Amino acid sequence: MGSFYLTTPIYYASGEPHIGHAYTTILADVLARYRRRAGDDVLFLTGIDEHGQKIQEAAAAQGLSPLELCDLMAGRFEAAWDELGISHDRFIRTTEREHLAVVGALLERLRANGHIYEAEYTGWYSVSQERYFTEKEIGPERVDPIAGGPVVKIREKNWFFRMSRFQERLVRHIEGDPGWIAPAARRNEVLGFLGRPLEDLSISRPRSRIHWGIPLPWDPDQVTYVWVDALTNYVTASGAIDPAAPAAERGFGELRPSRWPADLHLMGKDIITTHAVYWPTLLMGADLPLPRKILAHGWWVVGDTKMSKSIGNVVDPLALRDQFGADAVRWYLMREMSTGQDASYTAERFLTRHDELRNILGNLAHRTLSMIRRYRGGVVPSAPADGLETETAAALEAYRRGLDGYRLHEGFAAAMELARAANGYIETREPWALARQLDRASDLDATLTTLARTLAVLSSLFEPVAPKRSAELARRLGLDRVPLLRELPEVAVAGRQVRVGKPLFPRVDV
Repeated sequence: MGSFYLTTPIYYASGEPHIGHAYTTILADVLARYRRRAGDDVLFLTGIDEHGQKIQEAAAAQGLSPLELCDLMAGRFEAAWDELGISHDRFIRTTEREHLAVVGALLERLRANGHIYEAEYTGWYSVSQERYFTEKEIGPERVDPIAGGPVVKIREKNWFFRMSRFQERLVRHIEGDPGWIAPAARRNEVLGFLGRPLEDLSISRPRSRIHWGIPLPWDPDQVTYVWVDALTNYVTASGAIDPAAPAAERGFGELRPSRWPADLHLMGKDIITTHAVYWPTLLMGADLPLPRKILAHGWWVVGDTKMSKSIGNVVDPLALRDQFGADAVRWYLMREMSTGQDASYTAERFLTRHDELRNILGNLAHRTLSMIRRYRGGVVPSAPADGLETETAAALEAYRRGLDGYRLHEGFAAAMELARAANGYIETREPWALARQLDRASDLDATLTTLARTLAVLSSLFEPVAPKRSAELARRLGLDRVPLLRELPEVAVAGRQVRVGKPLFPRVDV
């Protein structure tokens, strides 16, 4: 059994959960569940980013203190993830005392290593991104190049991290490990960014302008730049730095046994630079190991336009969940988007994917369980399998290859193909005809046993993406839980009392 530590970005506490948050978090959840199915000891981290100017301003606009707003939003995010079946092991908040101590430790380590200095800075600042941009980046229109919002020219004293010192080392790391950033297009994008001289990073803001943040340990009139604060959450949750230790030990002592480095950082492609440039250089400066892999997924678009709250074209995943169930939403998001690429949301495609679940997997379960009840009194016969062995082996291999390679759409396509093959097996074997021939009783037993075993396999393959319905399918097969991957395909179903129940994926009137 191995260990696997994966993370989502932590989401700003200034806005409601939307489909962009949901996709990243469900993607992480599916991978976490798959790793648990495979026998790994998983730490799945998500949470919210609670500091910075946006939180400060959003709270003021609502007549709340920043912490009151963060408490409110933390509850909303946790409720949303519960409703969407998210199985995170840790929900981190950057206002936690533990996190504040670890951020201070990281900053002290950077300073002690000679990578921090004070200087005056003049630049174009975007409140929405909480970062500076160069004159070239904002262009003649003088707009935020990421979100298109306004920028303002600011001149102030900040503390800086000598990020430029680590440019060549980072380039060597990326070129030496081609799979470190995925997909390849994002890797090339980062290398293109690093093809220009890397500037040093302003890691603080004056407290007179932004009071809602973590004060620098050596300068309480400055608060930590929100991205430095936010990125450090991955180390906080890993347990690598003991927040209760004396400051000197936190900053410079040996790392305690922990989950660090992360095996996988998941995020949208719009924040690849912060995760693939800012974060690894900060880790290098603090003498900490780099994460093992960074995966940046694409955007959901409507037509040719990215989903955006400001445009008003954001799809609410909780509204879809209320109508179709969480598993249907999860299935659509994982089946429709090729990991790393953009995907277009349409209501028609959502219904197509829902019908795929209902007509192929749901129909297979209902037919099989109904025939076991009708022909064998609801008890799975004790008989050798007779068919679908080749299809099952091929599906398991393609499924593992897809999920191990982060091509989830391919892995789940293989699972659905096995369900489709099992429906074809029913048509070929014609159990209803075998039931009328007394001398074919053993053939009928073998057919029903084969189908029951295939359903047990499918419950395991679909569990990461459709956990609620997969658990229900296992219960209807008389199993006490969904089988682990290593228990397939020899899972014992003979003698189990099955239950038919209502359709796993009922028809939805729209």
